Amino acid sequence: MDFGKVADSQIKDVDFTLPQDGKQTLKTLAGLKPVGHPAFYIGCAKWGRKEWVNMIYPPKTKEADFLDEYVKHFNSIELNAVFYSIPNAELIRKWKVKAEENSDNGFVFCPKFSRTISHIKRLKDAEVPTDLYLSSISEFGKFLGPCFLQLGDNFGPKNFDVLENYLKHLPVDLEVFVEVRHEDWFADDAVRPHFFEMLARLKKGVVITDASGRRDCVHMELTIPEIFIRFVGNGQAHQASDFARIDEWVSRIKIWLDKGLHKVYFFLHQHDEKDTPILANYTIQQFNKHLGAKVPEIDFINKPEEITKQGELF
Repeated sequence: MDFGKVADSQIKDVDFTLPQDGKQTLKTLAGLKPVGHPAFYIGCAKWGRKEWVNMIYPPKTKEADFLDEYVKHFNSIELNAVFYSIPNAELIRKWKVKAEENSDNGFVFCPKFSRTISHIKRLKDAEVPTDLYLSSISEFGKFLGPCFLQLGDNFGPKNFDVLENYLKHLPVDLEVFVEVRHEDWFADDAVRPHFFEMLARLKKGVVITDASGRRDCVHMELTIPEIFIRFVGNGQAHQASDFARIDEWVSRIKIWLDKGLHKVYFFLHQHDEKDTPILANYTIQQFNKHLGAKVPEIDFINKPEEITKQGELF
């Protein structure tokens, strides 16, 4: 994932401090009470990583069997594979069977809207590809988690009405999180509250993307009492920094849980994905320890040397 990437030499100069909660977050969580058993989903964006053979996939695992192994370790995936083309129902059923046969952890797929809809059609006259997309992903059945609609860097607030109209016509029972990237969604003081209020009114979630070079996307706004966080780590050379960033997210999520947040989706990315299971497992450990999550840790076959954390969060 190259979005928000900065040169290694610049990482030390990035302020990774999480901003204060936004105004919409305060509105969304106002009057809520903590739930007894909030749900936690932690995963990656891809399963097809050859580097994970001998790390979490058994030796000699074939690429065709990577998903079979992935679902044994994680309870969710941010499914980017369907972005590049609208999936056919047969393929979705094939993936579903792999989850059925190999997972016992409540696994869910969180599919990205296909780029035909978001980037080529730009949500205009997109009824046909949307119907095809929805028809296919419905084959996931109980394994379908929320979908996320990622809009391009050049999809700015001038398209507000187009976005609102598109979201209004989606099935009301379809869980959707929206990711915007154009700077004006966050920087324009008139647009920003209007955007988040619209999502809250339509009961759509919003994605928070934590990447080094786009701190404006760490907007800290919740439009529903659920979060969908895309965390972009900087790789093994910066593992201590990435762990510290996870620690800060744990602290913030704990505050939100105490105020009534009831579901967390947390997906790990890195510019070099080979060590992402290490980062993901650290996240699982901290969520379990400090947030009361009960997500099974990753069962490593061969675990690279990890930086040892010193001290406690709280």
